[in-house]
Amino acid sequence: MRDFLKYTLATLTGLFIGGILLGLVFFIGLIGWVASATSEPVTAVHDNSVFTLKLEGSLLERYTTDPWDSYLNSQLNTSGLEQITAAIRKAKSNDKIKGIYLEAGQLEAAPASLQAIRRELLDFKQSGKFIVAYSGHYSQGAYYLSSVADKVILNPAGSLDWKGLSATTVFYKGLLEKAGIEMQVFRVGTYKSAVEPFVATEMSPANRRQTQAFLDDTWRQLLGDVADTRRLTAERLQELADRHTGLAPAEEAVRSGLADTLLYKDQVLAYLKQLTGTDEDDRLETLDLGQMAGIRTSAAEGEKKDQIAVYYAFGEIDGNGSDYGKSGINSERVICDLRDLRTDDDVKAVVLRINSPGGSAYGSEQIWREVCLLKACKPVVVSMGDYAASGGYYIACAADHILAESTTLTGSIGVFGLLPNARQLFTDKLGLRAETVKTGDLADIGSTVRPLTAAEKAGLQQGVEQTYELFTRRCAEGRHLPQDSVKAMAEGRVWSGEAALRLGLVDELGGLRRAVEVAAAKAGIDHYAVAGYPQKESTLDKLLSLKADSYIHSRLQALFGVYGNGLGLLRQLDRIDRIQARLPFDLEVN
Repeated sequence: MRDFLKYTLATLTGLFIGGILLGLVFFIGLIGWVASATSEPVTAVHDNSVFTLKLEGSLLERYTTDPWDSYLNSQLNTSGLEQITAAIRKAKSNDKIKGIYLEAGQLEAAPASLQAIRRELLDFKQSGKFIVAYSGHYSQGAYYLSSVADKVILNPAGSLDWKGLSATTVFYKGLLEKAGIEMQVFRVGTYKSAVEPFVATEMSPANRRQTQAFLDDTWRQLLGDVADTRRLTAERLQELADRHTGLAPAEEAVRSGLADTLLYKDQVLAYLKQLTGTDEDDRLETLDLGQMAGIRTSAAEGEKKDQIAVYYAFGEIDGNGSDYGKSGINSERVICDLRDLRTDDDVKAVVLRINSPGGSAYGSEQIWREVCLLKACKPVVVSMGDYAASGGYYIACAADHILAESTTLTGSIGVFGLLPNARQLFTDKLGLRAETVKTGDLADIGSTVRPLTAAEKAGLQQGVEQTYELFTRRCAEGRHLPQDSVKAMAEGRVWSGEAALRLGLVDELGGLRRAVEVAAAKAGIDHYAVAGYPQKESTLDKLLSLKADSYIHSRLQALFGVYGNGLGLLRQLDRIDRIQARLPFDLEVN
């Protein structure tokens, strides 16, 4: 018995000490992982290097690595537009980098973001350095970018998609009816189609007209751009799209002029070595997007006192995922940040970079107010990204100068409200019964267990109309147009950037770099530094503040795109602002 107790005690002691040692090893490893994740290494650039830009996955306006990605071994590749354009500019100015290798794949991105990258690639070519594109399977968006290359190479067993654009709307009315939910709708604007998926089973004629119009505008721009660099006519490119080149053998892509040659990956590597003067037996020096971020620019740039601040506002306004300090546009945070920029004497002008389909009408009005206060102190220039529509246009309209890409989706000046009536779900589907005790006739207005009365519907519709009146007045004041003229082009209609320029909703077509130049000119400064706001969170900050549900939402958004947007709006109807100014769809080139 004594020996048994002795051995048992020794075993427990060993397990205890082993546990402590294992925990210590884990703790040291965790510290090392956090240190490596939060450090910002400086990249050493070797002679005859090539910047390898992978054109695959999804593209966001601004992106920093999410700690969950590596922890959960995420296979979803996400890049930031800001990160890519900055890397291309660094590659142009660094003498040790001889060219760019576009490794194309399945890229999902909106047309305006693609235009911004393409513009930087064309500017890069002015340096005389090479651009080579290669892929086994070019998506349409990746090919649009790759078409600027000096040589477009396709794998002999590969494919190249060139097929045209489409926009799909998913209608939820049938699902809601099966669930026993009636959507009570209030809106202003013939074209304010954000509510259609919840109350209809097909597109209205007005929505179909506006959708066809902006698709045609966007496609015409893409055709013209590719025609210029591939020395093909727009008519020939349309003919190829109608045949859907992705279904044809690889040889057809070369015969049609979309690609230059067919090579395997090892042959492409040999070709890049030849272009860089690298011996066949030596390793080709390459830099990926993450390494490009570690290349330090001139120290003199940071020593300039005068600043042009670029403030990034992207995502829904006070919608799902826009918690304070998180993704999306949180109106409270934006107000605080713009106030700080207003009182910062080193900031001489502000470029408000907007990439938003809109959202809360109330939140949009609060941001509009802060933009007006900022504009009274220093120049404010708006640069529109993929979308600056509805609430996204609301927060832009007061600026001194507005720029958009020709394919930006903007306008959508309209308002809507949604309120679900789930009485049938409660009573018929679930067998529940609800009784309400109240102190007044309207004390339970907004309840989801009963339909609205006629008087309540009239009151809510009046609130929507008052918001629309305010919205159009803000646009008229900001654009120096009669309010009736704004109403004539409003009605919730979506316009391309090209059409918006003709209508006077924007002042100029151009990208973020041009917006900075305009801001500097309005501020009367020649020497300045460009600083991005709000400050990006470090990996450690993101790790400490992470919520699992926010990560899951971002992953679902990446996976389901337009479908996720509609379902997300449906899920949060009980929490969001009842009056919305929001674009009803997304457009991607894939």
